[in-house]
Amino acid sequence: MFDILLKAFGETIYMSLVATFIAVIIGFCAAILLILTAKDGLVPNKKIYTILDFLINTLRSFPFIILMIILFPITKLIAGSSIGTTAAIVPLTIGAAPFIARLIETALREVDKGVIEAAKSFGATNLQIIFKIMLVEALPGIISAITLTLITVVGFSAMAGAVGGGGLGDVAIKYGYYRFQTDTMLYTVLILIAIVQVFQSFGDYLYRITKK
Repeated sequence: MFDILLKAFGETIYMSLVATFIAVIIGFCAAILLILTAKDGLVPNKKIYTILDFLINTLRSFPFIILMIILFPITKLIAGSSIGTTAAIVPLTIGAAPFIARLIETALREVDKGVIEAAKSFGATNLQIIFKIMLVEALPGIISAITLTLITVVGFSAMAGAVGGGGLGDVAIKYGYYRFQTDTMLYTVLILIAIVQVFQSFGDYLYRITKK
């Protein structure tokens, strides 16, 4: 059983880190676009903002387990299979990207408008304002957003195990639920708690460093 749990642990970490990494890239780009095209943004564009806002809200409204099932055809197209650890990364990414996009957008919106106006008065370009001012000022909030997203993806990955996604969730279902191995179920829960605690502690550490 130790070997099974160790393998499932590795799969969970693999799914969570890869999916979060890709989701952060997608969410970051979406958040920047939202900030730029918002009514009070640097390059207001109601049409682009409305479409992107609607898309993000729509994806966020789906419960993950339903989203994963709906995405089976897309997952199979991208990953070559609709089940398995690598295949689970596709719905995990799509489920997490709109979530982190909103969090990063919120962090960027909290940057002092006075600092942005001062940068404009000194002739800073929009890209300079975004990357040299807003991102620097919002970095602690962005780190918190990434940490929260990573922990959420860990929870999603456990749910993915219910429909063939692999990882600790898969072990909990196969052995803990179907075979009534209560000890196995307990071990998977304890491992998931430990993973979350480690990720949260590391995120808090990075937050404190950037907050100084």
